[in-house]
Amino acid sequence: MKIVSKPVEMIAWFKDKKIPEPLRFRIKNEDNSHLIIKVHKILLTREEKLAGIRSYVYHCQSIVNGIEKVYELKFIIEDSKWILYKI
Repeated sequence: MKIVSKPVEMIAWFKDKKIPEPLRFRIKNEDNSHLIIKVHKILLTREEKLAGIRSYVYHCQSIVNGIEKVYELKFIIEDSKWILYKI
């Protein structure tokens, strides 16, 4: 997987009011068009603390433009921000 670290607009479901579950997200392409990706499967979820910044890391799987992709999403708890980290 390649590190891209791009911010995304996320629709998520907050299960038990603590751990968010990503449902679908929108990312801006290089040509300023938007691509909407539905999260089909969450393979792994873990909590990470890097340089004092807590985040949840999700290894997910989706079909993007007819191709099955595995990617990594991060939810930064302190900022309530979602990032497409690896794809």
